[in-house]
Amino acid sequence: MKISYKSDYALKTLLELALHYNKGVVSINDLAKKGDIPYKFLEQVLLTLKKGGFVDSKRGVSGGYFLAKAPGTITLGEVIRFIEGPIEPLMCASKKSYDECKDFNSCVFRDIWNQVYTATAMVVDSVTFGELVRRANAKHKESHDYVYTI
Repeated sequence: MKISYKSDYALKTLLELALHYNKGVVSINDLAKKGDIPYKFLEQVLLTLKKGGFVDSKRGVSGGYFLAKAPGTITLGEVIRFIEGPIEPLMCASKKSYDECKDFNSCVFRDIWNQVYTATAMVVDSVTFGELVRRANAKHKESHDYVYTI
C-alpha cells in the first residue's frame, strides 16, 4: 500500500479537525498552515473529504470546516480506501476467485499478498481518529512535561 500526498494531507486535515471536534470550525488557512499543506491542494482535498461525508463546512466570514461525524467513528482504512481505492498489494490478494490470473489457484505468492493485505487492513481498520486524538494529546503532554536537567 502506498499513500499519496493527497491521502497524507487528508489524514492530517482530518486529525486537525478531530482535535477541534465540537469546538467550532477551523479555517482553511489554519488547516493549511498547521498541516504544511499547499492551500490550492488543500481545497481539492477538502472537496474530496466533503464528498466522502467526512467533513462539512460553514460558509461566511467566520466559516471553516468541521468533522461531519465523531472522530471515534472514522477509521484510517475507510479514508485511505475512499481516496486511494483498495489497499490490497495485488488485486488477487483478497479475492476468492480472480479470472484475470491463470495461476490464481496455484500461485505461492498469493498467500503472502493475502497476509500482507490482512495485516495492513487490521491496522488501518482498527485505528480511529478518536484514538489518534488521544495519541496526539499524549505526545503533546509528553513534550511539555519533559524537563531537561544537567
